[in-house]
Amino acid sequence: MESNAESPLLTSTTKNAHFVGDVEDIPPINGINDFFVQFGVESKKLWYLAGPAIFTTVFQYSLGAITQTFAGHVGTLDLAAVSVENSVIAGFSFGVMVGMGSALETLCGQAFGAGQVDMLGVYMQRSWVILFVTALILLPLYIFATPLLLLIGQTHDISHAAGQMAIWMIPQLFAYAFNFPIAKFLQAQSKIMVMAYISAVALVMHTIFSWLLMLKLGWGLWGGAIVLNLSWWFMVIAQMIYILSGTCGRAWSGFSLGAFNNLWSFVKLSLASAIMLCLETWYFMALVLFAGYLKNAEIAVDALSICTNIVGWAVMIAIGFNAAISVRVSNELGAAHPRTAKFSVVVVIFFSFIIGVLLAIILAIFRHQYPALFADNLEVQRAVYALTPLLGACLIINNIQPALSGVAIGAGWQAVIAYINIACYYIFGVPLGLTLGFVANWGVKGIWVGMLTGTVVQTLILIWICFRTNWEKEASMAEKRIKNWSGQKALDGEQ
Repeated sequence: MESNAESPLLTSTTKNAHFVGDVEDIPPINGINDFFVQFGVESKKLWYLAGPAIFTTVFQYSLGAITQTFAGHVGTLDLAAVSVENSVIAGFSFGVMVGMGSALETLCGQAFGAGQVDMLGVYMQRSWVILFVTALILLPLYIFATPLLLLIGQTHDISHAAGQMAIWMIPQLFAYAFNFPIAKFLQAQSKIMVMAYISAVALVMHTIFSWLLMLKLGWGLWGGAIVLNLSWWFMVIAQMIYILSGTCGRAWSGFSLGAFNNLWSFVKLSLASAIMLCLETWYFMALVLFAGYLKNAEIAVDALSICTNIVGWAVMIAIGFNAAISVRVSNELGAAHPRTAKFSVVVVIFFSFIIGVLLAIILAIFRHQYPALFADNLEVQRAVYALTPLLGACLIINNIQPALSGVAIGAGWQAVIAYINIACYYIFGVPLGLTLGFVANWGVKGIWVGMLTGTVVQTLILIWICFRTNWEKEASMAEKRIKNWSGQKALDGEQ
């Protein structure tokens, strides 16, 4: 875990050094005028990074969310099937694959910063090998989804429908294996807008063809699966065409057998990265899973899946801030600018909170209308309406929490955050949610209240850590980390 905790600092510092901009740390802020001047400067830097990242994550997440939305107009069982497959089967795999692929950010960032641009293509191919094997390991999860869902207590109808959907979605699993390494490869070269453009085209085409096949032609879930698979592979192929066209220069010099060298070290780094990310991804996934154990499970799963669908869109905005603040903090600490690093935390918390509040207000204004956009069943709509207050609170908390996690990544606190996640989510949040949901008989509200409380506790702990941090000491530690991780010799030694 130690190697993963160190790596994002060097990655962000080296590949994004041109974003730092300041030759020295900001002076101490004296008075309201100084505050607003520095706030404007930092805001521009933050949004320069966050903007493209937000567009890309929102567009890619919306692919599955659009399919889920159209499924709500096909039938309640169809919506439950897509929700369980998307949240449990694909959600589990997505967490593992993103985590395994995130190791590439470390290696590509180091190579780019050290001037070894030729190694970026080799690292990407090495990640393809690792993630392809990971996809093969996860394949039984898709093939035997029905018995697995029955084993963990899902209803017969939902298990069989979701299991069939899982088998249809196997091509998406292998698209993950190629997409995530490509994304890190392009990100290391600051080619983020290309990913945003391709994702936007994919989303437009996905929406049109999902409506055509699922509703107009009446193909239902089968039509949704076809379009969702094709949309993910379209992004993979379009990004590869961009890379093969020569736009990446020395970073891509063709396929190489060097991709098969030093695979075990790469696997260890990938596993360390996956553990931290999966702890958060699976926690959110468990919310829909637990709802499947309630009485009238189909309605409960449908209502909760609509809410998590909306939260998921909002979280994609927060993930953009997560990426931006991790770069800002790591850049400024690496440049020995502790005051700037600390001030960037203040700015990102402000914007994350404001956006969360605005989303909650919009939800409250349209609380009578929005449930009908996701389901035709009146019982499902009433259940979603009843969950609206919780959904609004969740939008605020889940906009702040990822941003604070980004601060932790930028400062190199991943190992500490992993322990905090285990305590707040799985030792506190899950038992509380199950107690309120089943023992106190609060139903789906109780499950969500308990698990949301776990997220609130984790957020408060992260705020406390940021407030109590000695940023001068963090800047000093960052300098040592960069020295330890700089150069090929250091890289090989640490792995």
